[in-house]
Amino acid sequence: MRFQNTCIESLAVALPDKVLTSVEIEARLRPLYDRLKLPVGRLELMTGIRERRVWPVGTKPSDASAAAGKAVLAKSGLKAGQVELFIHSAVCRDMMEPATAAFAHRKIGLPATAQIFDVSNACLGFLNSLTIAAGLIESGQIQCALVAAGENGGPLVEQTLQTLLTQPLDRHAIKPFFANLTIGSGAVAAIVCHRDLVRGRAHRLLGGVARAATAHSELCQGDTHGADSLAMQTDSEALLVAGLALAQTTWSDFIALNGWSAAGIDRIICHQVGSTHRRKLYEALGLELTKDFSTFETLGNTGSVALPATLAAAIEAGAVKDGDKVALLGIGSGLNSLMLALEW
Repeated sequence: MRFQNTCIESLAVALPDKVLTSVEIEARLRPLYDRLKLPVGRLELMTGIRERRVWPVGTKPSDASAAAGKAVLAKSGLKAGQVELFIHSAVCRDMMEPATAAFAHRKIGLPATAQIFDVSNACLGFLNSLTIAAGLIESGQIQCALVAAGENGGPLVEQTLQTLLTQPLDRHAIKPFFANLTIGSGAVAAIVCHRDLVRGRAHRLLGGVARAATAHSELCQGDTHGADSLAMQTDSEALLVAGLALAQTTWSDFIALNGWSAAGIDRIICHQVGSTHRRKLYEALGLELTKDFSTFETLGNTGSVALPATLAAAIEAGAVKDGDKVALLGIGSGLNSLMLALEW
């Protein structure tokens, strides 16, 4: 994929106020820890995640998506009436039908002339949506899109805690549930438009590479669990090995497509899983860890929100500056990888 005229005009994050720490999670799991003689502190030690955010009970994904959508419009030089495409790109959805985009579209106050739909692809939904919007912009079909994602990981964490506390699981049996405890909540949105609409510096989306390794689709699977909860099981070790192999293939093609070198990249933003995944990814790709910017320590893994929210945080912190070459390295269960080149 190559893009000539597509820009990220603005980017905004919306986060819940409530913080749930790893210490609090382990306190709730004390009966399990005592029964299996597990060391306290292992959750943060193994993941590097100190805390994550939680939306209030009853928050819909469309509520979160709409909060980010309103925030990005408040920052943008463009108006809601100029949006011709709206995509809700999260793992979480309000219901099977209609599209969650329909609810968020109404809550944001977008025009009736905007085409709307959902894009779901595990943790890659937001990045996939950027490429869809870019394709429509490059072809001249639209000039402006709004992409938003609102993830609510609270029900998954709660259901996992209940499972771990009520089922007679041994040390081996609890392993598929461990990744669930890293999940956080949040929302992010971007205005994506033709460079002719940008006032000031154009933050250009240059191109990207997508690769799939669907032989590994069984390694991380999630589904509904009752009316208001979620269930997910992950083979974390096998997923890491397969993910690194896919990332290496995707990275090689990504570098070749964009004519970039690792040394010439100013900042790297990865999907946020945890400290071990980050370290092993950088080692596998031969990249300098000093070029990384992370948020998993305080936000956990927020699914499709994780990478773009981390980009927004890096920009806010001055870690991404005008003119910087930024590599966005996305990977999600499936397995799928999508890496995008951004000239900020």
